[in-house]
Amino acid sequence: MKKCLILANGKPPSKSVITFLQKKAGYEFLICADGGANTAFRLGLKPDVIIGDLDSIEDEIKKYFEKEVIVKKINRQNDTDVEKCLKFAVKKKFSNAILLAGTGDRLDHTIANLSIALKYFEKINVQILHQKSMLKIITSKNKIKTTIGEQISLFAFDEKTLFSSKGLKYPLRNISLPFGKKEGASNEAITNEVEIDVKNGKAFLIREFKIMKEFGFI
Repeated sequence: MKKCLILANGKPPSKSVITFLQKKAGYEFLICADGGANTAFRLGLKPDVIIGDLDSIEDEIKKYFEKEVIVKKINRQNDTDVEKCLKFAVKKKFSNAILLAGTGDRLDHTIANLSIALKYFEKINVQILHQKSMLKIITSKNKIKTTIGEQISLFAFDEKTLFSSKGLKYPLRNISLPFGKKEGASNEAITNEVEIDVKNGKAFLIREFKIMKEFGFI
């Protein structure tokens, strides 16, 4: 399993979180999306590659990294810098990616990155870390090791996608959770293993990062 981190230009996690993902969870390869290189520099991290149209990376930081890091300038404007990074990851046959700093003070960027994760699901498993929460895309049947009391949220995108569950405080019995009609936010684990079955579509599963970290589901 080939894993990478993609560091975007939003609000980043702490260096200790990134170090854990690299050293303990196997996400060693670091791709910076344009201005994400500014964050890497300030955190004392060395990217393996910097990709984007390079309109956000600071000139001095670009010059610093160019000495020993691959910097790929891609001028096309029909995809975002994050999507450029994902295309690179797919081409290099990475199977798993965690997007860091993909959320922040720009709501349009946040929504775009959620959309991109869905778009590339068939090619690469993208998870998104935002502060205390981790988002991943799920299909079919999922068994989740957890701790009683963990907050678990589910979101889907049409009425065809159906959910069933075991081990949740508010059980799901072949019901839909279409975006804009019904939400599955803030359910709760009542056992140490939760089963979630998704039929006929894809869904966002949002969990607590500290618990995913504990049980190795990263």
